Amino acid sequence: MEKRSNKYYLTLSLKEYANGETAPAKELGIEFDNHDEIFGIIERIKSKNIFANESEATQFALGLKLFSEIKLKNRKNPLFEELNEVFPVFMKKLKSL
Repeated sequence: MEKRSNKYYLTLSLKEYANGETAPAKELGIEFDNHDEIFGIIERIKSKNIFANESEATQFALGLKLFSEIKLKNRKNPLFEELNEVFPVFMKKLKSL
């Protein structure tokens, strides 16, 4: 039986370059699957008050879920070899907060 996953579409727009310019405009849209309901995770991370503000909590949660899903799907990839032992420890620590 095939595992079901949530389907997402993420849009990233460059609002302003470091030098203050706003052109050329850039935008990226990607479709992806994730086994977790990411909006709920974002809310849980926000509620833990780990970071200085809600924007940082959202950035962290989104980045972590994007990264961890790829790591999970590619767990045998040598790139992730060192993380395979420490990442579960990190996730348990995060969930215990």
